[in-house]
Amino acid sequence: MIRIGILGTGHLGKIHLQCLQTLPQYQVTGFYDTDPSVSRHVAEKFGIKAFSSPEQLIAGSDAVDIVTTTSTHYALAKLAINSGKHAFIEKPATSELHEAQELMKLAAQRGVKVQVGHVERFNPAMLAIKDMILEPRFIEVHRLSPFNPRGTEVSVVLDLMIHDLDILLHINPTPVARIFANGVSIVSNNPDIANARIEWENGCVANVTASRISLKSMRKMRLFQDNAYVGIDFLEKTAQIIRLMDATGHASDQTGDGLILDTPKGRRKVHIEIPEVKQENAIQIEFINFYKVVTGSEEPIVGLKEACNALELAHRISESINKSSRSINVQTE
Repeated sequence: MIRIGILGTGHLGKIHLQCLQTLPQYQVTGFYDTDPSVSRHVAEKFGIKAFSSPEQLIAGSDAVDIVTTTSTHYALAKLAINSGKHAFIEKPATSELHEAQELMKLAAQRGVKVQVGHVERFNPAMLAIKDMILEPRFIEVHRLSPFNPRGTEVSVVLDLMIHDLDILLHINPTPVARIFANGVSIVSNNPDIANARIEWENGCVANVTASRISLKSMRKMRLFQDNAYVGIDFLEKTAQIIRLMDATGHASDQTGDGLILDTPKGRRKVHIEIPEVKQENAIQIEFINFYKVVTGSEEPIVGLKEACNALELAHRISESINKSSRSINVQTE
């Protein structure tokens, strides 16, 4: 059993706390929060100890779960790692790429394990297609959310889009050749809506849109590859695979009714497959992975290396947005 302490008990921190208390692999030692009123409420509601400082919490734990604002991740993770404690850091790992890179080196030196909370990797819809060979040529992504003041200290790229950037780099781990992006600040000092066109050296192209001022929620990814379309709905936790199959009457093609098409490549049958999706809690699954990482039986699904890759791409997109904004300002002056 791992003794784990929680740093930050805001909205997501409370969700983490609830999940950890249900897992027999963990003993929640307590938590630390900067807000005294929140600390009193959480201690009473969950029946756990409120520590008076991060240092005390870290000292009394084997590992920590960092669920504070992004700007504080680096300092708290560094404190934990230097104390020889394992760390689970909610995404994004840090605000700046060089901070995450330093943590990665420090963790290797101290011999501790670090996992980053890119929870969509553990979404049941994503897990349902994990054994499928994905070689997309075009990807369309929409991640839309109604406004919530949480997370507005960073742009929507680091707040929401980074979920999809991590998945895109997992699906297509080849070098990114070009990025064209734009964004608009509506209700915060950072871009609240952003769109990026990402082009990889292998020819794959992704069109990624993220918004935190939408009237409805949407978290969809659509992948188009030779003879197949894959749809993933992260919000509804569903997946769909549509294939164009040979319609010559082979036994392997008789997989149910399908629309027959006459194409330049011959007769094809449209086959729709709905993969089985296990209705599991993604946060619990990622903490089970963290337990196995800490105990040495598995490597992290999303470690600091993967988190750095996503963070680097996010910053490249943000730089492209800034360049686009400067171009617009110059043209209108």
